[in-house]
Formats: sequence, structure tokens, C-alpha cells
Amino acid sequence: MISPAEIQDKTFTRGVRGYKEDEVDKFLDLITLDFNSLLQEMQTLREINTALRADIEHYRSTEGTIFDTLESAKALMADISASAEKRADIVLKNAELDADRIQREARESVERVREESAAMAQRWEQFKTRYKNLLQNELDRFEDMSSDLMNGSNAQSAGFFTDYRTSGGARPPAKPAVSAAPVKDSTIKSAKE
Repeated sequence: MISPAEIQDKTFTRGVRGYKEDEVDKFLDLITLDFNSLLQEMQTLREINTALRADIEHYRSTEGTIFDTLESAKALMADISASAEKRADIVLKNAELDADRIQREARESVERVREESAAMAQRWEQFKTRYKNLLQNELDRFEDMSSDLMNGSNAQSAGFFTDYRTSGGARPPAKPAVSAAPVKDSTIKSAKE
């Protein structure tokens, strides 16, 4: 490559019809200036190019790290996704088990309530039967007592009931009450005390 000094030092031979020397020198000066600025610009571009090549090498060396990081991130995301799916499956299974348990407990509760209801209905029927029997026994006793009174076992009482029935329901005059049950000595002693 030609240097600016060579351009400046170049001499031309003179011919009969040669160029004007001043014009050629001025033109060579301009070319020298332009050539100097081009050389400086080329040097600057070479330095930039070197720096850019160094950056490219740096980026190429980190490119592998970036790809490894991306692959690791993809693997981590896949693991997280798989873990989330497993957790979702576990939560779903637990919810199903809880639902089954709640349904079973509800069925057992309904069955207990039915059994208790049946037992209550049975006890109610037993109570009604016993109460009817008790009332029937009391009515029978009352009828027996009434028939005893009416048949003359106690003439004074019989006359009282007869008078009451014949008077049309008007109350007869009050008579002193007479106790038909014998009084025990222990009852008298406890009353005195």
C-alpha cells in the first residue's frame, strides 16, 4: 500500500507539453490529506472491529451458558408442572375421599335417625298400649267399685248416690264423710308427732 509520504515525494519527469507543477503539487497535497484521514479512519475501524470481535467471542462463550441456563429453566418448569399436576391429583383424591367419608357419615347418620325414629315409634306404641291398659283397668276398677256401691254393700252410700241421681243432678245436703279404710296406729302416731 502506498503511504502519504510516497505521494508527497513522488516526482514526475517534465515533458514538452507537461502539466503545471503547482497544480499537480496542490492536487497531490489534497490527495495526501484525504489519504491520511482515510488511513486514520481505517485504523479506528480496525480497533472497533477488534473490540467487536472480542465482544462476539465473549458472547459466543456466554451463549453456551445461556443455552444451558435456558435448558435448565425448561427442565425446572417441566418439573414444576409435573409437581403441580401431582399435587392437583393428590388434592383431588383427598377431596374425593373426604366426599366419600362425608356421604358415608351422612348415610350412617340417616340410618341412626331412622333407627331412633323406629325405636321411638315402638316406645310410643308401647306407652299407648300400657296407658290404655292402665285406663281400662282403672275404668274396670271404677265400675267394680260403682257396682259394689250400687248393689248395697254400703247402704248409706247407696242411698246417697240414688238420691243424687234422682234429684236430677242437684247436690244433696252435705253429710259427714266416713272413711271406709281402717286407720293404722302408726299413721296416728306420725300425725301426732
